[in-house]
Amino acid sequence: MDIKAPTFPESITEGTVAQWHKKPGEPVSRDDLLADIETDKVVIEVVAPDDGTLLEVLKDEGDIVESEEVIAHFEAGEGKAPAADKGDGPEDKAEDKEPAEAQAATPDDSSEPVSDADKIASPAARKVAAESGISIDTITGTGRDGRITKEDVAKAVAQMPAGQSRSTPVQAKPSTAGMDDSLLGLDTDGERVERRVPMTRMRASIAKRLVEAQHNAAMLTTFNEVDMSHVIAMRKKYQEQFQKTHNGTRLGFMSFFLRASVEALKRFPSVNASIDGSDIVYHGFYDIGVAVSTEKGLVVPVVRDADALSLAQIEDQINAYGEKARSGKMALEDMAGGTFTISNGGVFGSMMSTPILNPPQTGVLGLHNIQERAVVVDGEIVIRPMMYLALSYDHRLIDGREAVQFLVAIKGMIEDPARILLEL
Repeated sequence: MDIKAPTFPESITEGTVAQWHKKPGEPVSRDDLLADIETDKVVIEVVAPDDGTLLEVLKDEGDIVESEEVIAHFEAGEGKAPAADKGDGPEDKAEDKEPAEAQAATPDDSSEPVSDADKIASPAARKVAAESGISIDTITGTGRDGRITKEDVAKAVAQMPAGQSRSTPVQAKPSTAGMDDSLLGLDTDGERVERRVPMTRMRASIAKRLVEAQHNAAMLTTFNEVDMSHVIAMRKKYQEQFQKTHNGTRLGFMSFFLRASVEALKRFPSVNASIDGSDIVYHGFYDIGVAVSTEKGLVVPVVRDADALSLAQIEDQINAYGEKARSGKMALEDMAGGTFTISNGGVFGSMMSTPILNPPQTGVLGLHNIQERAVVVDGEIVIRPMMYLALSYDHRLIDGREAVQFLVAIKGMIEDPARILLEL
């Protein structure tokens, strides 16, 4: 049977094969992860439809695929071997192999990969080799039947010590799991090495949206600082009891800021609004996006109807989104919509920043590192755990007065958390 790319949502036209988790000829079980397809917004998993064997891969890592395009062939049943391995001799195997290699060619070159000194290399690999000045003869491929991929070429070039002859065979190693290939092979012998790699679809999409946000909105940022003493004391006092009551859920800082943001948004509805052409859309609900950093880029899952959730429910949703983001299982519906966004750069040590709007939203709250500083309280200098807050907003809709008052409202609720529950 055919293994097809997923059916992409209407807003997505194509994706890229990010990684194959199974190799041709490898037996798999039903629902085993076969491949990851990366789109502009999320990584979508392709799983095995049944117990059986992955016969051949038609789309290599890095190849572009369209919705429901065939990317591999699969045979159901246990112990099946790939057709390319059933020949009686070298000639039979070579003949069986050619169609698979032809179909695995890159989209912009549908011809089958050619052989150079009995080595099979994809067109993309040959192009990279030519640009790098390295011969295909010197590279050992890691693809099917020794096929040389462009990643093999890049790694081979990176692994050559300074002064090594390019005619010396170089063993290309498989990709290191969890590591950015563009950072592999940095020379330790003093050679100045550069790497040129294409952006991932997600990174390119993030870059495009951030530039559009700056071009299409009159973005401005206002700052304030907040004393975290009372929230820290509350967490310390009730953490153990909170976890026992809520099945191990830890009480974090984000739930306080999310609830405080909801209460502030109720008072300043323009910060919860969006601009659609010449219209202003005021949202009568509070779907708060929480920025989550992943290896592939920033994603913003949405906590929906946050005004109706308890602190424990908010923490549970945020933790669940964090797990999904780290495992690459974030779905498009998890990130759709959103009326306001919170970004916590403080977890990485950031002291101050100007967060960028998440269009079409008109406001984003930036949280930063908590640091003990000397402050004046009732005429005395005391040490307090302080955090800088930043609100970036669209000045086309939100006036400076509203932005400042919105931030002051959040400051007041964090410094006196009882006001959140009492809606004061």
